[in-house]
Formats: sequence, C-alpha cells, structure tokens
Amino acid sequence: MDHILANARTKGILIYSINGYRDHVHCLISLLPEQNIAKVIQLLKGESSYWINKENLGKNFKWADEYFAVSISESQVEKVKTYIHNQEIHHKKKSWEEEYNEFIKNYNFDNY
Repeated sequence: MDHILANARTKGILIYSINGYRDHVHCLISLLPEQNIAKVIQLLKGESSYWINKENLGKNFKWADEYFAVSISESQVEKVKTYIHNQEIHHKKKSWEEEYNEFIKNYNFDNY
C-alpha cells in the first residue's frame, strides 16, 4: 500500500486511508476540482499493476476493469477511515461480495 500512496502523492491524488484484503482495496480519496474518479482510478490501477508485475509480486497481475465508488459526507470520514483500517477483521465475518450486495440493498442502488 505504501507504493500506491507514494505514487498517488506524485500525481496529486489525495488518499486519506488505504487498506485491502485478499482480492480488493479500499481507498478514501478526496478529489480536487480538476479530478474525476474514473481518471484517478485509472492512474492508481495502471501504475500499481505495472509496479506489482515489475516487482514479481503477482503472476501477470491485473486489476478488474470495474470499480465501486461512492461519495461520503465530511461527518462520515472518521467512520470510513476506521472501516478501511479494519478490513482484515471485517472480512473474517463477510466476503466482499456479501458486503457489496448488502450495501446495494440497504441503499437502494441498482446492481450493475
């Protein structure tokens, strides 16, 4: 995760929290007015997959094409930071897929 953070800093991407568990990564990002989520994710995924493969940390590593992003209010920042920090504990209780489906249902999103 340190490499992703360092790379983000060089590109002007503000990551307040980052952590992952097995098959996914959570980031709390603050977008600047000139940034959009698609471009930020493209930059993070592209450079990190290049680095992972260059360092032989995964065989032909490639991120999934899709990603999931939501906005949060300022009042939820600390709660989200804690959630991201506790990924290992959290995913001992439920898988990413279970978590995603629960989120979609609870907040009445369309599932794509």
